[in-house]
Parts: sequence; C-alpha cells; structure tokens
Amino acid sequence: MADFRAFKSLRPAEDLASRVAALPYDVVDRQEAKAIGDAEPFSFLHVDRAEMDLDPAIDLYDPAVYARARKNLDELEEKGILKQDAAASYYLYELTRLGRTQTGIVGVSAIDDYLNNVIKKHELTREDKEQDRIRHVDICDANTGPIYLAADFPAELKSWIRGYKEANPACYDFLTEDNVRQRVWTVSSPSDVEFVRAQTLSMPDMYIADGHHRAASAVKVGLKRREAFPACTGEEEFNYFLTVVFPYEELTILAYNRVVKDLYGHSSEELLQILADSFTVDTLEGPVLPPEKHCISLYVEHKWYLLKVRPEVYAGLDVVAQLDVSILQNKVLSPVLGIGDPRTDQRIFFVGGSRTPEDLARAADKTGGCAFLMYPTSMEDLMQIADEGRLMPPKSTWFEPKLRSGLFIHKLR
Repeated sequence: MADFRAFKSLRPAEDLASRVAALPYDVVDRQEAKAIGDAEPFSFLHVDRAEMDLDPAIDLYDPAVYARARKNLDELEEKGILKQDAAASYYLYELTRLGRTQTGIVGVSAIDDYLNNVIKKHELTREDKEQDRIRHVDICDANTGPIYLAADFPAELKSWIRGYKEANPACYDFLTEDNVRQRVWTVSSPSDVEFVRAQTLSMPDMYIADGHHRAASAVKVGLKRREAFPACTGEEEFNYFLTVVFPYEELTILAYNRVVKDLYGHSSEELLQILADSFTVDTLEGPVLPPEKHCISLYVEHKWYLLKVRPEVYAGLDVVAQLDVSILQNKVLSPVLGIGDPRTDQRIFFVGGSRTPEDLARAADKTGGCAFLMYPTSMEDLMQIADEGRLMPPKSTWFEPKLRSGLFIHKLR
C-alpha cells in the first residue's frame, strides 16, 4: 500500500499564486527562463533556474547557482510571498486544458515506497541530471517541484473529490499563459485528512508519469540525510518527497516526436525505399497526425508521408518492443539513420507533442534532416510496462498540461 501523507506546504499567498507559478525547470531553456524571470520578479523560476540572476557566462552547475536558488527561496518566504501552512494538509489540484479536466491530490510520498517499487518507474535516469537536482534539493532544503504520479483511485475517493470541490471555494483559481486553468483547494480538517489518508492507503501502487529525475534525486537526498542522522525515526520530513497523484484515466499523454539532423548519407528516395521493408509508405498532401497505433508521420525534403508498420513487424513482440517508439528505434533510427543511443546521440532531438507539425518540419529543414510524428503511448501500456519492471525507450511520453512549480513546496525539516 502507498504511504502518501498530508504536509505543511510552503505556498504562495492567494493573490500572488498566478505570479509565482512557473513551468517546470526542464521544459524551458536558459534564455526562455531568463525572459520569464526578467518580466516577473516573483516567478518561481528564480528558484528553479537561479542562473538567470547571475552572470550569463556562469556554468549551469556552478555552486553559485544552487546558493542563489536557496537565497531566492528564502527571500520569497521572508517577504511573505510564500507562507507555510500551520496544519498538515492535502491539496486538490485541478487543471483544465482544451475542455478536459484532471484533478489530483498533492501530498508527500515515502522514499521507501520508491525504493520498494510501490511507486513504479518506466524510464532510466541520467546521472548528470540527477546530480543537478540532488544539489538543488539539498541546498534549498526543500522539494521545489512535484513529481507527477498516476494511480487507480477508489470510486469513493473520486466521488468525495467531486463533492469537496463543489462545496468549498478554491484558494487558487487562475489561467496560465498557455490557457490552462489552475485551481487548488486546501484539505486541512482532521476528518478530511484522515479520510484521504485511508483512501490512498488502499492504493497498492502508484506510477511515475513524469518526473523520474526529480523523484530519484529527492529519494537520494533523503537517503543521504538518513546516513547523516542514524538516529532518525523515519518520520522526519526528509523521508518524504513532494508528489501529486491523479486518477490514471484522467491523464492526457501526447506524442514525443523525433527530429534527426541528417539522413546519414541517404537520399530521401533511398530512405523511403529502405522504409518500405517494414512499413507501407503513403504520400500525404500535408502534415497529418498519425491516426492510430503503429502509424508514424514522416517529414523529409518538404514532403509528408504516412508510415504504417507492417503487421509482421510487431507480431509476437512484447509490450515494450511493440511500442511505436521502440519500432522506430529498432527499424529506422538505429539501423538506417545511425542513432545507436538516442539518450546521448547529438544528431537526434526530441520535441514534445504540444509543438505543431510545422515546428518539426522547420527544425528538420534547418539541417536537411527528417522528422517523425508519433502516435501517443497509452497509459495502459505505461502501467503494464511498469508492473513488469520493464523500461520504456527514452522520451516515450509527453504529459500535458504540465504541473506548475512554486504552488507547493515541501520543506525537508
């Protein structure tokens, strides 16, 4: 069962939430973060991307960056922009995008649940990205960004959430620049907290949807502090990390698309001829999103094509190998375009599904390469892979909307 608890969140004053809330640190680049931070002094990117407040030449991983992040976080609290709740609470976090609403519960999860695989993973992490967030969490002495979890909610809990939202006013209610409505309710009465705790204890598993690096880093900081304090009881705040858990059926997975910078010495005609061994290839009049699983849209030399995987290619494959991102890697990217390890190869980059096909086409045209529009991976496939203890290829899922950072901060002491 999952150990998912209420906590005393450090969070924005109600009239400042829209100014503090920021996109996750890893979906904006250095220049984008600085532009946002220059325009909004209260943006939480001043904490998550503190290099914006230092010399532009400074390395992203310089110790001064982490020290400035802590300074900026402390100043937000000292100025009353962030305030810590007096009572341990859960928080309902509702996001509405394009007419679709999802509501999760914000709390803290036990690092032991991560270690014991009650919280299940489906992606590998990179050491350099882990070390960055480990230093950030450790020096800030806080989890500053929530990990995005999914679970199978009991029907009674889903009904209670609907009723609670109808009966109580939201403490935050604002629209972000990308037209996502953000609403938050505080759940602080002892009876409500006890109810939510009991309901979540009945969940056997939770699944990381997004935030594998943040989760791994938070857990390693907790383990580091256990070593430093061998007399700890297990109840200390550093034994828990900030999470938001949503009903899995409410989540939206978009495609995670690929752009390759060149054709690895092939002409476009040669590439299409090779692909015909594993795919049926149809010419399109313009960009068309893949209509179903085992379909991929290809852009090369100003033309679009629909690639449909031949059934014999995926017949008998296991749940990982039959993913479209696996088939693309194993049948095209590696043997045809020379992308052996997509996690490290500099000739490939990944584009989230919120970008348009035209964005991918422009990126491919810049270097004479090609772009692949993918069909989204399903939540059911993600959960089955995690249940089997397997791993997806890198960049298999893109979740929208993104959770905002700065609305909830979990102090580690």
